[in-house]
Amino acid sequence: MMHEVKLKQLIDDLPVSWTCKTDIPDITIRSIQFDSRKVNRGDLFVAMSGGSSDGHNFIQAAIANGAAAVVGTNEMQINGVPYIKVADSRRALAYLAASYFDHPAQKLTVIGVTGTDGKTTTSNLIYQILKAAGIKAGMISTVNAVIGDEEIDTGFHVTTPEATDVQRYLADMVKAGLTTVVLETTSHGLVQHRVTGCEYDIAVVTNITHEHLDYHGTYESYQEAKGKMFESLAYTLPKKNGNPRLAILNQDDHSFEYLSSLAIQNKVTYGLEGVGDLTAVDIASSSKGVDFLARGKGFEQKIHCNLPGKYNVSNCLAAMSAALGLGIDPQVIAQGIAALKGVPGRMEVIDLGQPFDAIVDFAHTPNALKRAIETAREMTKGCVITVFGSAGLRDRQKRRMMAEVSVQMANITILTAEDPRTESLDAILSQMADAAEAAGGIENKTFYRVPDRGNAIRLGVKLAKPGDLVISCGKGHEQSMCFETVEYPWDDRIAMRAALAELLHLDGPDMPVLPTS
Repeated sequence: MMHEVKLKQLIDDLPVSWTCKTDIPDITIRSIQFDSRKVNRGDLFVAMSGGSSDGHNFIQAAIANGAAAVVGTNEMQINGVPYIKVADSRRALAYLAASYFDHPAQKLTVIGVTGTDGKTTTSNLIYQILKAAGIKAGMISTVNAVIGDEEIDTGFHVTTPEATDVQRYLADMVKAGLTTVVLETTSHGLVQHRVTGCEYDIAVVTNITHEHLDYHGTYESYQEAKGKMFESLAYTLPKKNGNPRLAILNQDDHSFEYLSSLAIQNKVTYGLEGVGDLTAVDIASSSKGVDFLARGKGFEQKIHCNLPGKYNVSNCLAAMSAALGLGIDPQVIAQGIAALKGVPGRMEVIDLGQPFDAIVDFAHTPNALKRAIETAREMTKGCVITVFGSAGLRDRQKRRMMAEVSVQMANITILTAEDPRTESLDAILSQMADAAEAAGGIENKTFYRVPDRGNAIRLGVKLAKPGDLVISCGKGHEQSMCFETVEYPWDDRIAMRAALAELLHLDGPDMPVLPTS
């Protein structure tokens, strides 16, 4: 229990229209919940529709558990507790959570980072720069939330955390004396109002490529979802520390034209090879990272990033642009970027003394896979062996595209499981194999089908010769894999270590077990 707030105060503070057939009673709310199973006496239950269930079906269960009041969208007659009807309960939940925690985002400088690929890396780069500048900063990403010395795992398969968690993290940051937060923001988080009420001051985009079309329907809708964060800059309330309402746009990306067309007052652009307000030249990439010269208005600054790959130059430029918008000196920015040693599951090297490179990366889109293989090519003169799959109940077009990319760019491709969920894994692999073959691949020679991901990684390291590189893509930092509706413990980094230990006859972790094992 965090604290208590009067229901009347929460409802009066709600910036959306609502109706209630009774007067709002003078009762105390002890917490806000959207899962009836987590409701305790004195809680406010918000019934949300969508996904696989409808929260309105669990209102009576919530009341039985002690809910003091209910918010929902359906026209209903409820006895015993006040029922507040709103047009959109997800939106209402976000504002209620912000109000319950006393609007913490209004007390912070909020830097939002969105995009298809590179969000987590860019968020971490900005966070390190802020620390180097002596700014008391926190971070909420799809990997973790960092509040002072505390690091909180934000879940297994998450996008942006739910609104109640986001607002609680922000409140904890205010309580800890932090002044700035980096908030990694997904398209789902924007459309589902998980970040509504977050009062963005700076909005950063990495890129918008092919992803989540299963949810958004079209690329244009996906782009519009990302654009919501930039449009929200106009509605950020004045803050004690000021709010720049600054948009950071990638001039190299397909999204640039659309985002530029939005009503944004202040914007800064970045791009490679002389394109944009902030640019990078003299780029040199190796297995130890990437070096370049950043060139902006009135300055040039040498930058070293420990993360390999030319695409990380773009991530660095995005982070630099945000930092420059806060008035941070370019030399301090360079120190912050160099301080980031790595990001969990992003081009993460696994070394047990094997005579070839082994890497785990989160690349799970066609664009990210292409960039990962390009980076792998920069890191080795030998063969590149990829291991990856494509998720069930998600964008089906990716399956074909990713298989084509890998067959055309890698020496050996191993197609395997990646969260098949309730879809047939064999059917997913068949679609990918057909695309691989159509792109010139030869099954059991240049590409393989191995349903069990553990065995797929084993095959990858077994096929690797001295000087080669094996890269397992798609899972990165994630801690589980979904078959049917069950999340099974899974970590690609543990699996890679297990496979290498077996190959080298060393003590090591056991290979995680999946239903395909």
